Amino acid sequence: MILPDYRGGSIANLMATLSSSLGGAETGYLPVTGFDHQVLKRARNVVLLVIDGLGYQYLESAGMGSVMQQHCARSLTSVCPSTTATAIPTFLTGVPPQQHGFTGWFTYFAELGSVVTVLPFCTRLGYMPIDERVLSPLDLSGVKPFFNRVPVSSHVVMPDWIARSRFNLAFSEGARIWPYNSMTGLYKAIRKAAGQKKERNFVYAYWPDFDGLAHRFGVASPEVEAHFAQLDLLFSDLMSALKDEDTVLLVTADHGFIDSGPQRTVRLERHPELKSTLMTPLCGEPRLAFCYVHPDRREQFEQYLAENLNREIDVYPSSRLLEEGWFGLGDPHPGLKDRIGHYALVMNENYKITGRLPGERPVDHIGVHGGLSEQEMYVPLIVSDT
Repeated sequence: MILPDYRGGSIANLMATLSSSLGGAETGYLPVTGFDHQVLKRARNVVLLVIDGLGYQYLESAGMGSVMQQHCARSLTSVCPSTTATAIPTFLTGVPPQQHGFTGWFTYFAELGSVVTVLPFCTRLGYMPIDERVLSPLDLSGVKPFFNRVPVSSHVVMPDWIARSRFNLAFSEGARIWPYNSMTGLYKAIRKAAGQKKERNFVYAYWPDFDGLAHRFGVASPEVEAHFAQLDLLFSDLMSALKDEDTVLLVTADHGFIDSGPQRTVRLERHPELKSTLMTPLCGEPRLAFCYVHPDRREQFEQYLAENLNREIDVYPSSRLLEEGWFGLGDPHPGLKDRIGHYALVMNENYKITGRLPGERPVDHIGVHGGLSEQEMYVPLIVSDT
């Protein structure tokens, strides 16, 4: 089990490094250890490309010998859970879940009495969009965007289907948004953003397709391998294109992947006795789920898991995760305790747990993430000082 290293080795520490190097305020976290911060302070442009799902273990195995692997400075840990819905807000705010308050794809907000699908920013039941005139993602976080922390010209390069989403618009405040619709479009947008002004620029770019292919086909699939080769070529092309722009190009990820399958899926509907102990649907992630348990059924909940699912699941009181710093350091978000339930189900090996609401399709991903395995938790820090 790999826990986040918030004392110098996580993506939250990378954001602290960037904030300091760009002249911004302290985030409450130390810079990344073993990394030359001066190279960032000297650069006119700093480009951070986040490749969703690109794990360090994948880079060091399937990606061995690639250009990105040759430029990998070290590994970092993701946050907990190791998933897009907690890690992307870390990149967009500069702080981990301890402060930004988002704890998984499905997060229960006690102040709303509702489970929200965080990044699409809609209700879980019925997938209904939440009107930003009524409630903004910023209201639920209370943390200002990273781009408002740093006194440089900021740019956000996003797929066009995400660029104007409620979540992205809220946390891109202070930055210019550059939509794109292909890998070529990503390349062009980064080049344009980095070449905008002769003053300092910070460019945050996001690529989602590695994640999508790994979910569908598995991270060990030929489809993902072929896509990685394209990404490696993109990285090489960006290095060449930015070499005269006084640019540091950083590449990292929000999480890695582990392959699973139907035989490794615990489906809540097949465990009605366990389901009857819960007050809300499962929250969090299939690899690390948060449970809200009826006060008078906690003994039944614990006993059922111990007798029937002890191989697949390790059970922790959620308060223990908070006390041990799984979500970050320092003062927690005022709503964090309510957003992690009473118990956390940490899945062993490559198991996952799912529960369905009316209208939801079964979760049948081959590639999964959110857990605490090396494959999911470690991401690369790739550096090119062009």
